[in-house]
Amino acid sequence: MRLTLRQLQVFVAIADQGSTTAAGQAIALSQSASSAALQELEAHFDTPLFDRIGRRLALNGHGRALLEPARALLVNAADLERQLAAGGDPSQGAPLRLVLAASTTIGNYLLPPRIAELLRQAPQAEVDLRIDNSAGVVAAVQRLDVDAGLIEGPCHERGLQVTAWQQDPLVIVAAADAPPRWSLDELRAARWLLREPGSGTREAVEQALLPHLRGFAQTLQLGNTEAIKQAAIAGLGLACLSRHALEEALALGRLRILETPLPALHRTLWLVRHPGKRWLPGLQALLGEVSG
Repeated sequence: MRLTLRQLQVFVAIADQGSTTAAGQAIALSQSASSAALQELEAHFDTPLFDRIGRRLALNGHGRALLEPARALLVNAADLERQLAAGGDPSQGAPLRLVLAASTTIGNYLLPPRIAELLRQAPQAEVDLRIDNSAGVVAAVQRLDVDAGLIEGPCHERGLQVTAWQQDPLVIVAAADAPPRWSLDELRAARWLLREPGSGTREAVEQALLPHLRGFAQTLQLGNTEAIKQAAIAGLGLACLSRHALEEALALGRLRILETPLPALHRTLWLVRHPGKRWLPGLQALLGEVSG
C-alpha cells in the first residue's frame, strides 16, 4: 500500500485551509512538499480530490467522501503515538487522557465533580475540558478535536452518534424580591433573559416555554449562564435555567424559584460522538452509563 499518513495529513490541511501554501504553513511543510503529497494522493486514487478555483482548492465529491475517514485515521494514529510515547499499552488504553467538549452548564457545573472523582480513582489521568456553546461543541466533535461532546440541546448534524446522557431539571427564577406566584399572563408579559442562538440552553428553554407562552413579549440576550443569573439577581427579568447552575444563588437567597401554572420542566443532556473516535475506557468512568 502506497498511501501514507503524511499524504492524508496534507489532504486534511488543504481541505481546512483552502490552499497548499496555507496547508504547508499549518503543518510546517513547504508549499512544494504539500503540492507533491497531494499529487501523490490523487494519483493513488486515480482521481482529483479538489476543484481548482483560481488559487483556492475546494473539495469535490471524491474529496468530501475521503475527508472524515482521513480525519479519523489521523486522530487514531495520533492517539496511538501518544500512548506509546508515554509508555502505555495501547491494548489497555493507558495512560488515560481524555479530551472533552461541553456546553456551558454541563462544563461549569456537572463535570467538575465527576472529573475530581475520576482523578481520585486514577491520579495519573489527564482530562482536557473545553467549554463552548452547543454548536461549538458539535463542531469540535465533527473535526475530531475531542473524544466526545456533551450538549444541552438536540444535535442537528448528520453522521454523529447522539445518545441521551441524563435529564436536567429546569426552574424559572427571578430576583429574591419578586412576587412568588406568577400567572400565565404575567409570564407572557415579562422580560425573559435568554442565551444566544446556537446555545443548547436557549433551544431547551424555547422548547419548554413557547408551547405555553406562545412567545416572549420582551427579551434580553446574554452570552452565558452566569450573566443571566446576575441579571436575574439584579431584577432585569425572568430566567429559566438548570437547577444545577442555581444552587449557590438559591442557598444565599439571591434568587427565588417562581410558582407558575407550568408543568415541571426538564431537558435531556446529550452525549455526541464521532463514529471515527474510539470509546475510551475512561469515558465510562467519567460519564457513567449512557442510555440509547
